[in-house]
Amino acid sequence: MIGRLNHVAIAVPDLEAAAAQYRCTLGAEVGPAQDEPEHGVTVIFITLPNTKIELLHPLGAESPIGAFLAKNPAGGIHHICYEVEDILAARDRLKASGARVLGTGEPRIGAHGKPVLFLHPKDFNGCLVELEQA
Repeated sequence: MIGRLNHVAIAVPDLEAAAAQYRCTLGAEVGPAQDEPEHGVTVIFITLPNTKIELLHPLGAESPIGAFLAKNPAGGIHHICYEVEDILAARDRLKASGARVLGTGEPRIGAHGKPVLFLHPKDFNGCLVELEQA
């Protein structure tokens, strides 16, 4: 059901410093910052030959990333994102198997302009999983 790894998301306390580290120290291709108000984050994507890294920073006081950084002040891996061909079919199959879909269960548009869903980390070995329709 899952396809390729789309990205690994890392919550960071200082978005510009993290972007500079990937750009200058690691020599990576770093995209521009983009606000995602529906998700409460500002993101920057780092393009790698085989996947992407998504740097996440809180956008507003109610951001879930703010709560994550309160528990992990230095930042850390927040979630992994897998591609799926049909997000609704994937959701229905996962729910039928007992997996919990976060929120309303309806896909929202993510940072790539495609439908996304998040799966409860307790159902996936402590890892928050994002599914993105390919």
